[in-house]
Amino acid sequence: MAAHAEVKHDYHLVDPSPWPFVASCFVFLMAVGGVVAMRGVLPASEDPGFWGHIVNTVLVKGKLPLFIIGAAGVVMSAAGWWLDVIKESRKGDHTPVVDIGLRYGMILFIASEVMFFAAWFWVFFELSIFHDVRANWVVPLWEGTDTAARWANWPPPNVETFDPFHLPLMNTLILLLSGTTVTWAHHALQQGDRRSAMWGLLITVLLGCAFTYVQFVLEYPHAGFKFGNNDEISTANLYGASFFMATGFHGVHVIIGTIFLAVCLIRLMAGQFTPKKHFGLEAAAWYWHFVDVVWLFLFTFVYVLPYLTMQE
Repeated sequence: MAAHAEVKHDYHLVDPSPWPFVASCFVFLMAVGGVVAMRGVLPASEDPGFWGHIVNTVLVKGKLPLFIIGAAGVVMSAAGWWLDVIKESRKGDHTPVVDIGLRYGMILFIASEVMFFAAWFWVFFELSIFHDVRANWVVPLWEGTDTAARWANWPPPNVETFDPFHLPLMNTLILLLSGTTVTWAHHALQQGDRRSAMWGLLITVLLGCAFTYVQFVLEYPHAGFKFGNNDEISTANLYGASFFMATGFHGVHVIIGTIFLAVCLIRLMAGQFTPKKHFGLEAAAWYWHFVDVVWLFLFTFVYVLPYLTMQE
């Protein structure tokens, strides 16, 4: 009886939920599916045995479907989990004290994302600033002076970088504009102007989709330093890896942010946000501004500076 007694505090004791366990299982399945789709797991043999046949049939021959099942499960888990959070909010469980905790949680999450991107920037800066150290000391230890000579410059010889003042500049303008539209939506909602808030969110979502299209469909296929590049560019793969990891993961974050904002738009149209209670939209705006700032650093240090270096 005590467990169901009247609540006499401002904290929210979360009910038992299956989503953490279910999401973990699907994340594991997605990771395994991704690895299997790229590499496979078992060598071919005449008689792999019963379990070998099972693994070959389910994993190796399944390949991409296994990854798709895992990814679909992750999306389903995220949707179910966040629907539960929304229901808790509508029941009044998100008191002012809980709201403060949600804000701290979002701030810490964005701080962890800053550290995530700091790793990619660190790699790119290390390669661009200390490439001469590698050429004169590290590389010759195991690869020989011929390869070391190719490290004398960064970007490596024969690597043609993107013109930053073409598609990358277009994407920069798209993200800067989206930052203004999401701010417009937020302030409009605070003033009780739901119609303007809807328009601001809709335009922001469309701009996020435009950024993704320009980057992944128009820009990436024209990279002259794609993986497996031929000619004599032995270090092009490393340049490509550092470039695609930094910009590609940012692109994934744009997709996540676009979905985040689209869900907020749906909730706004359903009347779930009020001028005084709309932390979901506020958190989405914080995340989107973080994505904007990261892109400005990427545009400056990953696109513009290497390009200017190549022009000297």
